[in-house]
Amino acid sequence: MHGKTPERSRLVDIELDQSIGRSTPDVEHERAVAIFDLIEENSFSPVGDTGTGPYRLKLSLADSRLVFDISRESGEQVATHILSLTPFRRVVKDYFLICESYYDAIRSSTSSQIEAIDMGRRGLHNEGSQTLKDRLAGKIEIDFDTARRLFTLVCVLHWRG
Repeated sequence: MHGKTPERSRLVDIELDQSIGRSTPDVEHERAVAIFDLIEENSFSPVGDTGTGPYRLKLSLADSRLVFDISRESGEQVATHILSLTPFRRVVKDYFLICESYYDAIRSSTSSQIEAIDMGRRGLHNEGSQTLKDRLAGKIEIDFDTARRLFTLVCVLHWRG
């Protein structure tokens, strides 16, 4: 999987700060899968960094803002970016509502009902991912797949925030 992105333009570690609490088993599972997928395959390059990666990312919450603390694999600090979560409130709220419907549907609905809910869920996820990619523009270069995986984490953080 690492063949797509040069080793120097990728994340090799993601740490969630203690400011981020625990959640439901479904959300915890989503978080674990997103972190695993993100580390397996990502494209991540801080804009203006004259050094080389790979990079480590520590995510934390501070005053309804998401803090991206970026360092090299060696631990050398690269950059810190602080992102307001306000632009994500509506899409994250809608995303969690549809996720709840999805988890309920899995237990009791027909496959076509589940598929329809899942299409809506993916649509909201794509919208939030594009918003994240746009908000990081000029700060961190990421591709859309990386934005999708990061958005899953943003949802978890926002939910606990």
